[in-house]
Amino acid sequence: MPREPHIPELPDLELVLRRSGKARRFSLRVSRVDGRVALTIPRGASERAALAFARAQTDWLRKVLDEVAPVRQVRFGVEIPFEGRALRIEPGALRAPRIEGERLIAPEDPARLGVRLETFFKHAARVRLQAASERYAGQLGRPFSSITLRDTRSRWGSCSASGALSYSWRLIMAPPEVLDYVAAHEVAHLAEMNHSPAFWRVVAELRPGFKAERAWLKRDGSALHAIRFRD
Repeated sequence: MPREPHIPELPDLELVLRRSGKARRFSLRVSRVDGRVALTIPRGASERAALAFARAQTDWLRKVLDEVAPVRQVRFGVEIPFEGRALRIEPGALRAPRIEGERLIAPEDPARLGVRLETFFKHAARVRLQAASERYAGQLGRPFSSITLRDTRSRWGSCSASGALSYSWRLIMAPPEVLDYVAAHEVAHLAEMNHSPAFWRVVAELRPGFKAERAWLKRDGSALHAIRFRD
C-alpha cells in the first residue's frame, strides 16, 4: 500500500501501511536503518482507525525516531568510518581509493564515488574477516568451508550447518575488535549451532572481551547501516 505520511505531529514521518490477514491488532515497527515506520493493519480494520492508533503513539514514535541514526550519503567532503576511525573523503588524481592519515582519497569522478568506495570497503572487509575467521577456527580446531560477504540488515554474520560463514561487509567500518568479535561469534557456531550457555562459553574462550564489543554493535551498529553508498 502507498505511504501515508499524515500524522500532523510528525510531518516528516515515513509511514507505510501494511495489511495483514494474520494480525489481530494494530502495531507499529520502526526501522533502525532508515527511520521508516510500518503500521500493520488487521484485515477488516479501517485506515482511519489505524492512523488514529498511530497518532496516539506520537510520543513513543518521537522517542524511538530520535534514537535512529540519520541517513548519510557518501560524497566528497563528508566523514565516513573505516575500522573505527572517521576518515574525510577527498578527491585525488588516482585510479583507486587510498587511505592517507585521516583522509580517504578517491578518484575524482563523483558519479562513481559510492561504487568505488563500496568495492574498496568490501575488499578490506574480506581480507580482515578471512584472517580473523582463520585465526579463530584454528584456535577452535574446526575448519569452515567458505566465507561470503553480504549487506544484510538483520544480522552481522551467520554460520550454516555446512560450515559456510557469511558476514556483513559493513563490519569494516566498525572498530577492529568489534569485527573480530563477530568472526569469533560465527566461528563458535562451528562447535555449537545454537545460542546455548555452551555456545557463549566457546565465544568467551575465543574472545574474552566480547561483551563490550557485542554491546557496541547493539548501541552503534545501526549507524553503519545508515550510510548510503548508492542513491
